[in-house]
Amino acid sequence: MSDRKLAGQFFDAAIGLLQRVRDEEAGNIEAAGTLLADTVAEGGRLFAFGAGHSSLAAQDVVYRAGGLALMNLLAVPGVVGVDVMPATLGSALERVDGLAAAVLDSSPLRAGDVLVIVSLSGRNALPVEMAMNARALGVKVIGVTSVAYASETKSRHVSGTYLKDHCDLVLDSKIAVGDAELTLDTVPAPFAPASTVVTTALLQAVMATAAGALADRGIEPPLLRSGNVDGGHEWNGRVMAEYGDRIFYQR
Repeated sequence: MSDRKLAGQFFDAAIGLLQRVRDEEAGNIEAAGTLLADTVAEGGRLFAFGAGHSSLAAQDVVYRAGGLALMNLLAVPGVVGVDVMPATLGSALERVDGLAAAVLDSSPLRAGDVLVIVSLSGRNALPVEMAMNARALGVKVIGVTSVAYASETKSRHVSGTYLKDHCDLVLDSKIAVGDAELTLDTVPAPFAPASTVVTTALLQAVMATAAGALADRGIEPPLLRSGNVDGGHEWNGRVMAEYGDRIFYQR
């Protein structure tokens, strides 16, 4: 099989997943975007969290040209990406009980805020406890996960529950267990993950919905512009000055 044919198969698989998410999660996407708009309008703050590669989608909506300036990254040292050495440490930290509580205790999250939690499997202690503890603080939680994991894997949290069980809203990425879209007789393991493509698109659809919902209410969405277009820095400076008390990545 040619490399080109494999590339085409991956694109087809990713496009199929995106179409499924667009059609099957439309109501949840609208509800999530409306929740973000409600929170912005009511003076709340917005946060996103993900561990390992799930963090990529969370990072993509923070300090992003064309994105909401109010999205803040809730960072957990050692699990934000593969920059920690050894990289396997990040995976181990996701299974540590009590880490989420320690992070939330030292974070600015408070009642009335929204926390988006991205976890493909939703089975590890960190995302489960992050959702549980955030809701106990009065924070609304949007979970972005593959619901299939809850029926095909065993939870790693003492409660036996998954991220999806502790959210106000759940966005199902439809990713199959194992996150690999392609197989080949000559390759011993499945390959070509699509979770980042799909999860990132899901969250950008939510952000777009939120921006439109704010505009419908006569509220200018606090959007950032690219710093690489003329006037971008000045635009962003105005937005950050207006909403500075709700933006934590510039402090």
